Formats: sequence, C-alpha cells, structure tokens
Amino acid sequence: MTTRSARLAVLTAALMLGSGLTACGADVGSADGKITITFWDDNGGPARTPVWRRIIAEFQKANPTITVKYVGIPISQIQQKYDRAIAGGGLPDVGGVSTAMLSGLVAQKALDPLDDRISGGALNGKLNEQVTTAVKSTVPDGATYMMPLSTNLGVLWYRTDWFEEAGLEAPMSWDDFFTATERLTDAAQDRHGFTIRGGTGSIAQMLEMVYGQSGITEIFDASGRATVNDPRNVAALTKLAGLYKKVTPEADVSNDYVKMVAQFDAGNIAIMQHNLGSFNDHVKALGREHVAAMAVPKSAAGFQVVLSNPVAGIGLFASGRHKDAAYRFAEFAVSKAMNSYWSEKTGVLPANTDVNEEPWIQGLQHMAEAVKVLNDPTAKVVQMPYYLPEFNTITKTAMEPEFQKVLRGTLSAKDFLDRFAAKLTAAQASYKKRNSG
Repeated sequence: MTTRSARLAVLTAALMLGSGLTACGADVGSADGKITITFWDDNGGPARTPVWRRIIAEFQKANPTITVKYVGIPISQIQQKYDRAIAGGGLPDVGGVSTAMLSGLVAQKALDPLDDRISGGALNGKLNEQVTTAVKSTVPDGATYMMPLSTNLGVLWYRTDWFEEAGLEAPMSWDDFFTATERLTDAAQDRHGFTIRGGTGSIAQMLEMVYGQSGITEIFDASGRATVNDPRNVAALTKLAGLYKKVTPEADVSNDYVKMVAQFDAGNIAIMQHNLGSFNDHVKALGREHVAAMAVPKSAAGFQVVLSNPVAGIGLFASGRHKDAAYRFAEFAVSKAMNSYWSEKTGVLPANTDVNEEPWIQGLQHMAEAVKVLNDPTAKVVQMPYYLPEFNTITKTAMEPEFQKVLRGTLSAKDFLDRFAAKLTAAQASYKKRNSG
C-alpha cells in the first residue's frame, strides 16, 4: 500500500467511526452525513398510520441525521409485498413483522438476527420474557429475528352487573365458570351465560379454553406428536362443546367475531371469549361500569395456561444499506416512552416491561389484568405453531367445519381432536425434516 493510500484508509476509518455508527457494516450516507431509511408499516391504515408517524417524528427529532421514509401497507397485502420484494429486490431497511409471517421471512434469509444488538444495547433485560420466547420459538435456530413491539392476550369479557345481580364473583376456577354460565342463562329473557365462536376464527379460541382447562403446556410433545388429542384435552372439549344451545345461542355454531361481539354488546350474553382488542366496542355499547375482563381460570394443575398470540415487531432486513440506523429506529420504537405510546393508542400489551407500571395501564382494568398474567412467572404460555406453513390451512380450512360438527353433536370431541392431531403431527414432521440440515 502506498503512503497516500494508507493515509486515505486511515482518514476513511476515522470518518466512519466519527459518524457515531460502527465501522463494521457501517451506514453510508450522503455527503452531508445524512441518511434516509425506508420503513414499511405492515398494518397501514387510519388506525395505525398516525401512531407510526408520531413515533417517526420523535425519532427524527432525536436523530436529526436520519430521515425515515414511511410506507403504509394494508395488512392483507404485506405478506405478498415482502415475498415479491425478496424475489425481485426492493426490500426496505426496516419493516413491521409479526410472528405469523416470521418463519417464512427467515427461511428466505430476508432478516438479520438481533440478539447481539439487543444484548449490547439499551433494551437488554427490558423485553418481556414470554414475548421474546414466542419470537424465538417461531424459527428453527431460536434466534431473535425481530424486535418485539407488542402482543395480545385472550380474555373472558363478562357482564359485571349480571354477576352482581346473581350474587356471583368472577370465576376463580373452571367449576365456577361452568356454574356461572348456567346460573346466568335465562331463556325466557333471551339471556345466555356464554357464547361459543363456531364460525371463522373459532379454532384458536377453542384451543385456549381446552388447554386452559387441561393444564397441558405444549402443542407438541418431545417426540413431535401433537398433544391436542390428549385425553385431558378430549375431556375439556367435551365439556366446552356441551355448553352449546344449553347456555349459548343456537346461532353460535356459525357465528364469527363480528356476530359474536354484536350479541354480547346487544346485552344478551354474560361471558364472551376474545382478546383485548374488543374493549372499545364493549365500553361503547355497555358502559365501562358494566363490563370487565378476566383471564381464563387456572387449570386443574393449579396454574394459569394461556395461548400465545402473534407478536408484532420490527424486522431488520438483511439487504438493507443502513443497518445501524435501521436498528436505532427499531430500538427507539420499543423504548419506554414510545412503546407506552404505541400500546396505549393501539390497545395492546407492551414488550418493554418498563411500561407495565404506567398510570394508563393501571387505570384500565383489562390491561392491568392482562399485564399481570403476561408477567406472572407461574403462568404457562402455550406457544402456537405459527411457524408451520400449513397451520392456517389446517385450522381454518380443515378444522373449522369439523368443529361445527362437534357443536352439532354429529362428531365426537375425540374423533375431532384425533383428526386435528394427525394433521398437526404431519406438518411438524415435515417442518423438522426441512430444517434438519
């Protein structure tokens, strides 16, 4: 190397280090030192876009040399948009990612793992353990391929005024739950103790009620066989399905989310199973003083079992030109102030545990209850196999019509769960085979 070349190399290295970004894989900006990164919002629309624009504005205020170009993409189009960009180029530096799509993106080597960046940065030790476990369990190598932002939790919404009129407390056990559904049913007044979601989206809710009773904590055992047809789950489903038409409306067999919520908010249902997202609908229809949320009762084993919900987060794309700046943006979005803002505005659970004691959370009964469960070390989260490419087809196309047969009494709970288990076990075996190398 000539003396001139050596001097140029030293000067280049000094400029890179002086920029505040790492020399290894450092970002290259314009002549004035400014950088523009592109962010794809995976759920763009009137509800989420203003929230992201505020976070971006705050980030740019704190990082004046970085401009974030926002691109809002409807949730129904995001998977296809990512797949096309992977195939043809044009991926963003950073983008919204959920665990429901994470496995496919990782299989295509589209994302960078973030473990080293997280452990060496401001969020080390501040991310909820249940949430990070859900992210890591979605991929074969157990790495963290997205910065977790938030998640949800299944709850039982109940009419506090009905319980008070009947002299009942919120159920602390499954026996209390089943007793309450019977006590609060009055066919003459068109009152029903419970509503079962039998239409679109029914399987996840059914599984939470089944595993919540049985206390089984894994979808697959050590050998890779699905546990859904374990005798304890069969007994639990038999009991749950026995509620249909006894304490539920007959229309439940085909009711989807919209119809289920409409029934509850019309004042005909005592208890409805859903997640935190329906809070505003219930409050608007019934009044905050008449509705509350509770997690599923503790299992027969003495601890609470809940199903994992998809985790929303931010992925760092492997093809990005400005990875340090992109990570800085992801980290900023999950800082205490911004994660609190995001969670409050979107009604979800924060990934940053520093947000848990924020006054707005403690002032909302359903959020405080959910945060308590999510951070309870004795609670068990059953990790749903969102990583299986066949999972949506199995649950929606194959098993939803079969579940309706269980409710109608034309298919036994055991036969239904045996069929379900066979499909899941086969999908898991295929997944293991594909990723064994």
